[in-house]
Amino acid sequence: MSAQHSQVHKANSPRTIAITGGKGGVGKTSVALNLALTLARHDKRVLLLDGDTDLANVSIMLGLYPERTLANVVAGECRLEDILLEVNYGLHILPGASGVQECMDMAPEDSFRILRALSMLERRYDYVITDTAAGLQPTGLHMIAAAELACVVVTPDPASLTDAFSLIKVLRRRGYKRTPSVLINMAQGASQTRSVFQRLDAAARRHLKCSLHYMGGIWRDETLRQSVLNQKPVALLPQSDPSCRQFGTLADMLEVRLTQLPARKAGIAAYWHSVSKRQQTRERKMEASSPSASPRERCLTAISELEAVLGPANECAMLRYDVFMQLFALLGRKPDNDAIEIIQTGLGAIAWESLNREQRDHLAAHLRHLAEEISPPATDDTRDVVQSLPQPVLPEPFYDRISFGDQENLVRVLKEQPSGIALSQLLRSLVDEEDSGA
Repeated sequence: MSAQHSQVHKANSPRTIAITGGKGGVGKTSVALNLALTLARHDKRVLLLDGDTDLANVSIMLGLYPERTLANVVAGECRLEDILLEVNYGLHILPGASGVQECMDMAPEDSFRILRALSMLERRYDYVITDTAAGLQPTGLHMIAAAELACVVVTPDPASLTDAFSLIKVLRRRGYKRTPSVLINMAQGASQTRSVFQRLDAAARRHLKCSLHYMGGIWRDETLRQSVLNQKPVALLPQSDPSCRQFGTLADMLEVRLTQLPARKAGIAAYWHSVSKRQQTRERKMEASSPSASPRERCLTAISELEAVLGPANECAMLRYDVFMQLFALLGRKPDNDAIEIIQTGLGAIAWESLNREQRDHLAAHLRHLAEEISPPATDDTRDVVQSLPQPVLPEPFYDRISFGDQENLVRVLKEQPSGIALSQLLRSLVDEEDSGA
């Protein structure tokens, strides 16, 4: 149902929360939706931004399939109010919120028009919750930076912990100063929840010199799993239901945490407007450079500038990260054989031997996880196929008389050598014997 005619409330500054995660499959969207419904059930005005993908995953979990998303607004096909959905308890959903990144590629006046409309919209609510894109993509990182509180969803799975740590590390290197909150999802109980959080918090304290905030946990149960399959969130169940009560507790902990944080004066739209202005400034500087140079000359000039800026590596960690991500994103636009060879060659040029043992173990864990993502472990069927393939036949070993001389002479020389002779002396004696025989 459309919410075009929603009552315009008195302008205020909503509390903004980003529900995020280091990887997919941790239940981030389910947490965001159930939390938003729970707050709305308690008479809060809540706007849920579906920023996971352009497929509107939040709406799908409710059995809704919106015909238009924010991408249609960016394309000028409709207004922002036309895509707004109103669901249970008066919760409003903005599908396809990840399309706000596309505003960066628009003309300044069009970008300002959409962001101004988003600014006017968010002022109607008490809470604006963003279901961010998972991982380390720029859009997801910007969504986290735009909110006053980031809630990182993790599971007891070790891969989830590793990815969550990587996300927090990237945020710190990009200048993120706030303390992330951590929510443990799919836990077996309170003891496991605390144990998982303590492991992640200890790693952050040791390696990132920062502490994390414990937001709580959501227990794994069959009701929650079935709610996803049935497209009926547990927050719609009676409040006495154990699964529903969990999100009531989470909403209470969220409100307590927000009382400890100062409210941000600028909202999400204002943040994106500042990002848009910075990007436009960079584009103007690029246009001011000489357009007559060839692509090769421009690339070589850019590399020289990068070398000058990134020379003192210890002082430019965040810059190195940005450059690395942008270059790999550029290569990833055309993942053909040439791009694969470029990546392989580039990785081979790095001095991995300079890493210490701890750094090597950390890198190896990430590379193994990446390898599993690219090529999943072989099943029994694939192993049978591999074993059925013809195996290469190695040539039969033989004695090379041309290289080693007559076998009887070789045996005689070996017998004449003392038992304690060094290998180098033995080899020299063989060469000398061969020369004298010649």
